[in-house]
Amino acid sequence: MARDEQFLGSIALADAPRPEAREVVAALRGQGLRVALLTGDRRATGLAIASMVGIEAADVYAEVLPADKAATVAALQRAGPVAMVGDGVNDAPALVQADVGVAIGSGTDVAVDAADVTLLRSDLRGLLDALAIGRATVRTIRRNLFWASAYNLVLIPIAAGALYPLSSLPGWLRALDPALAAGAMALSSVTVVVSSLALRRVVADR
Repeated sequence: MARDEQFLGSIALADAPRPEAREVVAALRGQGLRVALLTGDRRATGLAIASMVGIEAADVYAEVLPADKAATVAALQRAGPVAMVGDGVNDAPALVQADVGVAIGSGTDVAVDAADVTLLRSDLRGLLDALAIGRATVRTIRRNLFWASAYNLVLIPIAAGALYPLSSLPGWLRALDPALAAGAMALSSVTVVVSSLALRRVVADR
């Protein structure tokens, strides 16, 4: 700022990362995930922000136009699944391209509509919660499939008489009583339901 050609002072403007950004980046990297910064800002700005939050310089993609953001995500997908977190109109193409698009709830409507997951709070730690819940859900699905399959793989051959020739076994096991078979199938359903309900504890803990 100047007056009458005399310097009075200056105003400096700078991008500031979210307060929780460094914590979240460290947590993601601690899980073995690669974290990259994709920005339309100048590279110097991108590198400065990356250093503040713990992202390596090699993982900074700067001066990227909105259309090129989607192309950059597509290039990264050649190495594996990619999740994209964004909140602006410029992020929408990349959110659609990513395997999982995550929008910040306080972001633009375009970003929210383009994303697969929306964090209701403007807090990046919600991403860690979403990952934890997603992983727990997948584990539960696999566990349920195992138990449902195990009951059928074991009991269907028994019901078909596979053990009948083995006279040393109890009669009720050699020829499975229909009531016992029905009880076993009910137990299978109860096991799956109880296993699924356990997800409530994971959600509550987050």
